[in-house]
Amino acid sequence: MSDPMRPPVSPHRPHTASPRSEPSRSRAALRTAVVWDVLQEALDRRVKATGRQSLDVLDTGGGSGNFAVPAARLGHRVTVVDPSPNALFALERRAAEADVADRVRGVQGDARGLFDVVERGGYDVVLCHGVLEYVDDPAEGVRNVAAALRPEGVLSLLAAGLGGAVLARALAGHFTEARHALDDPDGRWGDGDPVPRRFTADQLTGLVESAGLRVGAVHGVRVFADLVPGVLVDTEPGAMDALLKLEAAAAELAAFHSVATQLHVLGETRGAQEE
Repeated sequence: MSDPMRPPVSPHRPHTASPRSEPSRSRAALRTAVVWDVLQEALDRRVKATGRQSLDVLDTGGGSGNFAVPAARLGHRVTVVDPSPNALFALERRAAEADVADRVRGVQGDARGLFDVVERGGYDVVLCHGVLEYVDDPAEGVRNVAAALRPEGVLSLLAAGLGGAVLARALAGHFTEARHALDDPDGRWGDGDPVPRRFTADQLTGLVESAGLRVGAVHGVRVFADLVPGVLVDTEPGAMDALLKLEAAAAELAAFHSVATQLHVLGETRGAQEE
């Protein structure tokens, strides 16, 4: 059964992009470069495994298309599910500006009611970025996004890291809040904390494995980017490139996962492992 929310195959040739050309190399790229590199490599592997140049990608909580539009520029068909009409409007505008409107479709919805708006088991790659912090039941959320995958598929999961928040509060001199976050079951530093829930790497990998997926890789994201003063990055020649390289090198080291602002887990279906 076809998915009415899935965008049509584009007749255009896909854009090519280096791992760091999407999203653009700016200060904002410090927050996304590691995840984009890992995601693009995963997309490339799926293209090779399936023999199809255009994959079906689902981006849950994809907002205005920070990852959806770059993925579409690579030639993939992307469905974005987000509860915010404003974010979906921004997505539509961004996709049009990037000339990929025919490969991006926005749908209003959330992870809990995911299959009210998209097809179960219909996607090669599913993105779940910045969603688990806000759902009532993270385990259910991961099970839902995993169920959207085809028998051979990949899940990209990104969530707030506990250690990064503790470190940030401590460095800001808020030692009581840092200790509170360390002891709190949800990793919150107090009533004023805007993030409802944070995770350790073990918690995230446990959720992925409980959903029936194998953990392919774990990366720490924004290990240094949120701690380095912006003036150093913006004014020092070569600082941006050097910091991007440092982030990429530290991302794969388990020792830095415990202090990362975000954690990225790549999960694979059993079918994908057998290819």
